[in-house]
Amino acid sequence: MEKQEVYSKKILLHACCAICSGYPISLLQDMGYSVVVYFYNPNIYPSEEYERRLEAQKTLCKHFGCELIVGEYELEIYEGYVKGLEDEPEKGLRCDKCFELRLQKTAELAKELNIEEFTTSIVISPHKNYEKLTKIGEKIAQDMNLRYLAENFRKQDGFLKTNQISKSLNLYRQNYCGCKFAKKI
Repeated sequence: MEKQEVYSKKILLHACCAICSGYPISLLQDMGYSVVVYFYNPNIYPSEEYERRLEAQKTLCKHFGCELIVGEYELEIYEGYVKGLEDEPEKGLRCDKCFELRLQKTAELAKELNIEEFTTSIVISPHKNYEKLTKIGEKIAQDMNLRYLAENFRKQDGFLKTNQISKSLNLYRQNYCGCKFAKKI
């Protein structure tokens, strides 16, 4: 008989990709959370890239036995949100707006599902600014009367662990953040 996990609380994890979300899912489950994964990434371009990343996320969620909610692929929403920032450098204002859009949608879904806490797997990447992402997440949480879990998934070799999980599952590994503006850089 399989061991049945009992979790005391739910959390909505925004997943930017399977590579980045493997260790966060594992750690959050170890912390006692029932993890609901939200794949909302309208920034990913082209649509074939989006589909590759989504398939990898499905494989990962099945492996960890967690629920996956797939948001709409709304490239036009993303492009409108970052309009005027297309030539910003990587890690600049365009990225801030992109994080804001995805975390705002995550918070809205958390509210809709009556999940009081949310976080994101984006923070595991050594290419992203943990403090900046935390500030954005906490501001959105405060505005919506939710809690943002500011967990630095990079600690205790988190990035190495997430890569090991991805490799063991033979998950698709992308070579850019996802947006067409970063790809052309």
